[in-house]
Amino acid sequence: MGRKLFCEISPLTYEISRQKCILVRHFRNCISKEKFSKTKSLNPLPYKIFYHNSFMRRKLGNVNMALQENKVSNLSLAVPLVNGVLIRPGETFSFWKLIGNTSSAKGYKTGLAIKNGGASKDIGGGMCQFTNLIHWMVLHTPLTIMERHHHDQLDLFPDFHRQVPFGLGTSIVYNYFDYRFKNNTTSTYQIFIYQTEEHLCGEMRSNREQPYQYHIYTEDEFFSKEKDGVYRNGNVYRETINANTQICKEKSLLQKNHAKVTYDTTNLEIRE
Repeated sequence: MGRKLFCEISPLTYEISRQKCILVRHFRNCISKEKFSKTKSLNPLPYKIFYHNSFMRRKLGNVNMALQENKVSNLSLAVPLVNGVLIRPGETFSFWKLIGNTSSAKGYKTGLAIKNGGASKDIGGGMCQFTNLIHWMVLHTPLTIMERHHHDQLDLFPDFHRQVPFGLGTSIVYNYFDYRFKNNTTSTYQIFIYQTEEHLCGEMRSNREQPYQYHIYTEDEFFSKEKDGVYRNGNVYRETINANTQICKEKSLLQKNHAKVTYDTTNLEIRE
């Protein structure tokens, strides 16, 4: 076994490392020449580009449902901080620049989080669902993803009303694991986020129609038996389609999945 990293020695060294990462990101933000999106408007731009919703209380293995309820509460605090934000030409959207630290002092509760390759809990847990929703909407636009972290090497939970292809999730940690995208187009975009009793809902809007539509899907998905366990495999593609002719202009590979399954595989069809 190799030597432990400084952050792995004890809870104290972990916290020291975490605070160092936070300070480094604050410093980089201060000296950055990026123009971050911060203006919000509740007047919707005229064109709805994409809409999506996701269940807030998902059945995730044996995860305590109290953590899911706390996640719903956490999302209710974060949603107004993003709702209506405008991403103008040349601007960069930063999730953490808008949300800030999800601390207990601000009312955030202990919610579901992913740590060390498994389900865990943390103050402000559940924000990944927020950035998952935003990322899925961004993939249906020509906006440029600048920073995204994910758990694509592990399949942590069995599918439950899956709408988005596996492997397209996000992982965020205040503030050094951020989710960012940049508007390199000549159009202005706008994100609307709101909650219903069951769903977290999002709309991506713009001041212009898009010349292209986007279709995202998985090919060759299967589970395989390997030396150290069962793996989920598949290729996620995005097609860029001309909105007028419906002709595909480009097919690009977004994600190649080979993720170890961490839940009970008894009911899965597995290739030997």
